[in-house]
Amino acid sequence: MTAPTHTPSSHTPTMPTSAGGTLHEPVIDWFDAHARDLPWRRPEAGSWGVMVSEFMLQQTPVNRVLPVYEQWLARWPRPADLAKEAPGEAVRAWGRLGYPRRALRLHGAAVAITERHGGDVPTEHAQLLALPGIGEYTAAAVASFAYGQRHAVLDTNVRRVLSRAVTGVQYPPNATTAAERRLARELLPDDERTASRWAAATMELGALVCTAKNETCQRCPIAAQCAWRLAGKPAHDGPARRGQTYAGTDRQVRGKLLAVLREALAPVPQAVLDRVWDEPVQRARALDGLVSDGLVEPLPGGLYRLPLT
Repeated sequence: MTAPTHTPSSHTPTMPTSAGGTLHEPVIDWFDAHARDLPWRRPEAGSWGVMVSEFMLQQTPVNRVLPVYEQWLARWPRPADLAKEAPGEAVRAWGRLGYPRRALRLHGAAVAITERHGGDVPTEHAQLLALPGIGEYTAAAVASFAYGQRHAVLDTNVRRVLSRAVTGVQYPPNATTAAERRLARELLPDDERTASRWAAATMELGALVCTAKNETCQRCPIAAQCAWRLAGKPAHDGPARRGQTYAGTDRQVRGKLLAVLREALAPVPQAVLDRVWDEPVQRARALDGLVSDGLVEPLPGGLYRLPLT
């Protein structure tokens, strides 16, 4: 599901980590009462449904993911179903979710799951981490949300909640730090099931209440304990937060080129792609990037298609 700021390593947490026990119950109780009914949270989603959702939700909001997720699972209900398809079909089905390399990585993970694990998403964190395209966050999220294991799951929303509630700063750093990981591990409940609920609950709290721009502290179950609120909500004074500029970028050009190739039933001539974007240097750079990323396959005669292998 897609963070910014001060460096917690330069701050001593204003709330001792032993206070984690006083955070767990109110946050989990709030989650039990207010969690959204999302398809990947239902028992029938299974571990594959959880994994698909985690790939799709990286840097993409829930409302955009929902229709694509449901179509994906209807077409490929198990990893082996996706593994049988050409990787280009994963890119095609990814639609306009953005960052389409995620589609290739999910396809690669499905192939590995089919070949190494008999088509079942592995249960062990180390096995998940060994799958292609899966990093620490996704491995921890699948182990926690699919299998109820005890792992620190640090997405942008969780990092923001911990940054404010415990460390007392408005935003976490632009990149996850060792200090954040250590704090998250220290705050984990000892019980596996409770730890899994805590991971989901803090993520939901950051998504719905402790948001980046318009936090609603009156709805927060831990507002009375929040170090940032108690300090008077000091303004962010760390490194500039990364923006989300899209218009006019290579990302936009790549998206337009991929849109033509997704909709085409046959290889597309260079001349057709040339009409996608007026600026030839940027267009060529974007197309070259798609080819080098394995998202587009060049063919003889100046033709292009989504990858078959």
